[in-house]
Amino acid sequence: MKFPVHTSPYGRLPNRVTGVMAQVLLALVPGVAAMIWYFGWGVVINIAIASATALAAEAAVLRLRHRPVKRTLMDLSALVTAALLAIALPPLLPWWLTVLGTLFAILFVKHLYGGLGYNPFNPAMAAYVLLLVSFPVDMTRWLPPEMLAKVHLTFGQALQAIFNGHLPASLTWDAVTSATPLDEMRTQLEFNKTISEIRQSPLWGDFGARGWEWVGNWFGLGGIFLAWRKVIDWRIPAAMIGGLLLVSGIFWAFDPESIPFPGFHLFSGGTILGAFFIATDPVTASTTPKGRLVYGFLIGATVFIIRTWGGYPDAVAFAVLLMNMAAPTIDYYTQPRVFGERENGDG
Repeated sequence: MKFPVHTSPYGRLPNRVTGVMAQVLLALVPGVAAMIWYFGWGVVINIAIASATALAAEAAVLRLRHRPVKRTLMDLSALVTAALLAIALPPLLPWWLTVLGTLFAILFVKHLYGGLGYNPFNPAMAAYVLLLVSFPVDMTRWLPPEMLAKVHLTFGQALQAIFNGHLPASLTWDAVTSATPLDEMRTQLEFNKTISEIRQSPLWGDFGARGWEWVGNWFGLGGIFLAWRKVIDWRIPAAMIGGLLLVSGIFWAFDPESIPFPGFHLFSGGTILGAFFIATDPVTASTTPKGRLVYGFLIGATVFIIRTWGGYPDAVAFAVLLMNMAAPTIDYYTQPRVFGERENGDG
């Protein structure tokens, strides 16, 4: 028998990265569909812009590094980064900001450190933070959910708004966009309103904000699929959600009129998306079983701390990046004991 190579191994295993990334993209579909339903065509346009930019940037830098282009593009990691960044951005964000964020994620956060497997930070979240810090006005122009929107833009109108900055005649940005639920909650609390008074607004649903609750549910369904397929470790999302609910629940129990109910934190921002799709990034997350529990818990606790006392209401990106930095240390102190090794370290 003639083998394609002279030495073992002779078998050719499928590209596991491609399979994992394909399942992540598949798991995103329900949540993305919900976002399109509630927030319009801008979500689709953002994903298309980010995906095209990510593939072009990855191909260009691979050629410069003399790496195989087609094989690397087929691992789908660039598309996953593009999708995660795009759905975190406001639906009518100017196109050039989406391009800028995607270029930063692929060129600087991913390939500057050596490419997939070497980046210390989550590329999508690093790009999101760059845009949020640099362009806070554009990054806080979110659309209200479909049931609360006074204006519903067609695909063509959304395209015009994103590429030309033009809205239909007689419409202004204030009429089309609004603050996010987390922004709104913080603003009303700063006006010394109580939680009971704030929740009288039609913006709020059973636990969190209307529309956002169902988006979170559908992303959660996709996340459960990934855990079932063992694409992600259940420890990180469970610990992150548990940490956020536990810490927020303690403070809420002492002051329920100034601290939102724990369910609000779960269903009003990017918590569920972050727990299942972002914090679980295998490259930048903790790798030991105990470490993943610590890592996830600290992300959840940090999200609550920043949302409550920090300068940015939806703190998932900041919390994930902070714990990306801490992941090596967490792994170092949570290494499992080697089989046959005694507690005191003697053989």
